[in-house]
Amino acid sequence: MAEYDLAIIGGGINGTGLARDAAGRRLRVLLVEQNDLASGTSSASTKLIHGGLRYLEHGAFRLVREALHEREVLLRMAPHVIRPLRFMLPPLPGLRSALRLRIGLFIYDMLGGRKLLPATRTVDLTHHPVGQPLKRSFRYGFEFSDCLVDDSRLVVLNALDAAERGAVIRTRTRCIRAERRDEWELVLNSRGRREVATARVLVNAAGPWIGEVADTVIRRPLAAPVRLVKGSHIVVRRRFEHDCGYLLQAADGRVVFALPFAQEFTLIGTTDENFVGDLNSPAPDHDEVVYLCQTVNEYFRDQVTPDELVWSFAGVRSLYDDGANKPEDVTRDYVLALDEIHGEAPLLTIYGGKITTHRRLAEAAMERIGIFFGALPPWTAGSTLPGGDFPVDGFDALVAESIGRWPFLDQPHARRLVRAYGRRIERILKDAQNMNELGPRFAGDLTGAEVRYLVENEWAQSADDVLWRRSKLGLKATPEQRSALEQFIASLQSAA
Repeated sequence: MAEYDLAIIGGGINGTGLARDAAGRRLRVLLVEQNDLASGTSSASTKLIHGGLRYLEHGAFRLVREALHEREVLLRMAPHVIRPLRFMLPPLPGLRSALRLRIGLFIYDMLGGRKLLPATRTVDLTHHPVGQPLKRSFRYGFEFSDCLVDDSRLVVLNALDAAERGAVIRTRTRCIRAERRDEWELVLNSRGRREVATARVLVNAAGPWIGEVADTVIRRPLAAPVRLVKGSHIVVRRRFEHDCGYLLQAADGRVVFALPFAQEFTLIGTTDENFVGDLNSPAPDHDEVVYLCQTVNEYFRDQVTPDELVWSFAGVRSLYDDGANKPEDVTRDYVLALDEIHGEAPLLTIYGGKITTHRRLAEAAMERIGIFFGALPPWTAGSTLPGGDFPVDGFDALVAESIGRWPFLDQPHARRLVRAYGRRIERILKDAQNMNELGPRFAGDLTGAEVRYLVENEWAQSADDVLWRRSKLGLKATPEQRSALEQFIASLQSAA
């Protein structure tokens, strides 16, 4: 008998979301990730939970409807790492007409059964804070709703919930061979140590690596072609004081977002470029950076230049190749390819998908493979992720409650901790009476107590895990702080 019902290769949003769903149905689940959780595309998104307004132009009504519905499901599920955001869409002469934009936004409001978020409205930019950073030629715009997300923390929370429901989550573990018989025999390598695990069903959720996994690990080519598309982002100093985002039309018809990011910065993205190269180190190229700067400079008075970047990153999306000519036109919908051969264990390969639809993707995957286990019915729609057991509009109240309990926290520190951990902030601060009791200080307000929690509970093993994927404090870390953090983590690991 196989040790596991389900084995999943890939620790991004698709893999961890499926692990959580399956573990909640009482299946024995193993997830292996060759690096850290969310170390690939799932930490390199535009940080949005959204329906995808521009997908309406491609007639992707089913995808947009599903994504808009999931937007509110996820907001209820994780009101700490997901928050509502109002966006400004200012019409630019020569591109989509104002009437076309207004009709599109009306459909956007109606399509997903919006209940929690306010509707679209027209705003006079000459008398509204969102008009302040824009050029004076923009007299009005359309304000609509979507949500902002800490993408890598959403992945970690899915993995954490899966583990608390019995799943085995193995990071820094590579599946080097998968032998297919009446069950799968997986050969794993973890820091040079070889292990073998068996499973009834295997899922290839390796994101942009699905082709490599198919060719070198499973040794069976993909059933359908994959299209690798790179999306690049840049981070610059904060360009506006308010807490709204912008959806900006580019001259070539694409769209670019400008978003509030990590308190002191503005995130600008994304691009769509066909990708060929090293999947382990995708990065924005010079032309992409220039493109993003030029696009926002059509709108903002305070011009952005390539030499002022604080950070830049790129993610590679593994999309189902539907034959579209332009990379921005390739479907963002997920495709699930089930390979069944009589007498051999089943294989499911996941193409595409969006962070917004990861929960529904997991349900759809379980609809395909649940028949092999007699799995329990769906359960995640009304659930909460770890720390998210408070009302959608309860964030500020939880911050105030936390400051009341730990009065040594200042407002920014309390907000960051609640935004990352929700009610589980108490597992970090415990009975501390002052900042000194939280241990050494690293980048920003990062303390030893928080690092210890991340190492012991959230699979953090390096400074990058903490500074870039469990937080975005890497934007503030000095080389000396980074080195001190590495040493502190090493001391925790040696003591374990």
